[in-house]
Amino acid sequence: MLARNWWVMALRGVCAVLFGLIALLLPGVTITSLVLLFAAYMLVDGVFAIVAGVRAATRRERWWPFILEGVIDLVAGVVAVIAPIATVLAFVWLGGAWAVVSGVMMIAAAIRLRTSHGKWWLGFGGLVSIVWGILLFVAPIEGAVVMTWWLGAYALVFGGALIVLAFRLRGHRNEPRGAVQQGA
Repeated sequence: MLARNWWVMALRGVCAVLFGLIALLLPGVTITSLVLLFAAYMLVDGVFAIVAGVRAATRRERWWPFILEGVIDLVAGVVAVIAPIATVLAFVWLGGAWAVVSGVMMIAAAIRLRTSHGKWWLGFGGLVSIVWGILLFVAPIEGAVVMTWWLGAYALVFGGALIVLAFRLRGHRNEPRGAVQQGA
């Protein structure tokens, strides 16, 4: 199945590589696009949640959680459209908070771990996570750009892997159906 559709993997890989290049070369465009996609999603999801709430109310079911969620989603979507920079900052600060909390938890776990089990590596990872989180709070715009570069690097590697896979599969496209899964 995969071998016969090798070109689908190639297209996915090319799209990922193109996205990766855009993210690396034009991080501002990438960040703006992601915020607008988030805004569109929140607006659509908000409308659907409100529709679900109205439908639940007509059936005399619990409706208010859906309406509340829908209103919150709509507000988040509108804020993302009106204030995209604030939305980016919120995402970055959320990522920074996660990194700090995660780092503290890693250090706490490292204190209990035996040295032979990698205590220092876990503690080091926790420290790096805390430093990264603090940097995101101190320089959020630069942090957003760096996060976009990481996303771009990931997309390049992922896309490259899919392209290599596609051409490996292409060489097997005429084999009997189960041959690709069985052989190396």
